[in-house]
Amino acid sequence: MVNELKILILKPSSLGDVIHAIPVLRLLKLRLPQSEIYWWLDAGLTPLLENDPDLAGVIPFHRKRWKNPRYWHEVVESVQAMRKMHFDWAIDLQGLVRSAIAGWLANADIFFGLDNLREGGREGARGFYDLFPPRSPEGAHAVDRYLTILSLLKVPIHWNFDWLAQSPSAAASVRQRWNPDLTRWIVLLPGARWENKRWPVEYFRDVVRRLSKTPNVRFVVLGSADDRALGQAIADASPDHCLDLTGKTSLQEMIEWIRLSSLVISNDTGPMHAAAALRKPVIALFGPTDPCSTGPYCQLDNVIQTGRLPCVPCLKPTCRHREPLACLHAITPAMVCEKAVEKLKFNSDEFR
Repeated sequence: MVNELKILILKPSSLGDVIHAIPVLRLLKLRLPQSEIYWWLDAGLTPLLENDPDLAGVIPFHRKRWKNPRYWHEVVESVQAMRKMHFDWAIDLQGLVRSAIAGWLANADIFFGLDNLREGGREGARGFYDLFPPRSPEGAHAVDRYLTILSLLKVPIHWNFDWLAQSPSAAASVRQRWNPDLTRWIVLLPGARWENKRWPVEYFRDVVRRLSKTPNVRFVVLGSADDRALGQAIADASPDHCLDLTGKTSLQEMIEWIRLSSLVISNDTGPMHAAAALRKPVIALFGPTDPCSTGPYCQLDNVIQTGRLPCVPCLKPTCRHREPLACLHAITPAMVCEKAVEKLKFNSDEFR
């Protein structure tokens, strides 16, 4: 196989999906170390990959602006930038018509894509591709669906790599600003894009009160500025044991906090996938979504989801059950604390 290739990966959003696609980058670079790989990415997520050691560069665009004619010149500029680079391969892992059109317009020598219900098949994107692998089995995890593209490229799949590269500057910033050493931190992630994916904040508060009795354990609440009310409410449950950093960290600082943690308790949200990529034990609280497809990779035994409701998983952003959010209310703080204690004992000599 030719080693010196210029490759474009199209996976613009969201945070969890981009994290799921990073193993494709890692394995491509390991197989083709002289290749130049670029990533077409939503500008809001560029801090995740802009200094990645396996990337030659990031081609940013503003996803939310594309529907507004005022910003169509940005679309043209993004496509022109890709065409000027004369890519040998373009690989569309998003599999929607927008990414397929962008990849097709990039005019690479060969355009690869997927043919799944979620990627390639949902909007007819596969019609733009030159080649795509066989369809993944129903219920396959997103990471495994993306990795099937490598069969077309004769790239072997293994896990001898660091999924998320460390940011030395972000790690230093975390230590300088908050001095987190000498404490076992439990990361709490109470936010989520859908409101019906958010475990009740009073349940998080109860978990903090119960687990704060565990020796040498503190909590850090992470999330965006939109999660500040949740973070404040949780921290107030035990101010001496809880650090509320919602809206106060960069994306890379959030990832470095997760890297140094002992346990992550999370809704179905993007940073949960960062924790799984860092191989941190994750207690994942699932309601309307399907953990088999988008749960913490290789940690499905750490997912808590009720099996008593016929509507689970409904895969809908709005709850229409006669008892609102019954799927999440069925997950009790006692259940989460029991699993948390089990994981802390399993992962720390201090608790053996």
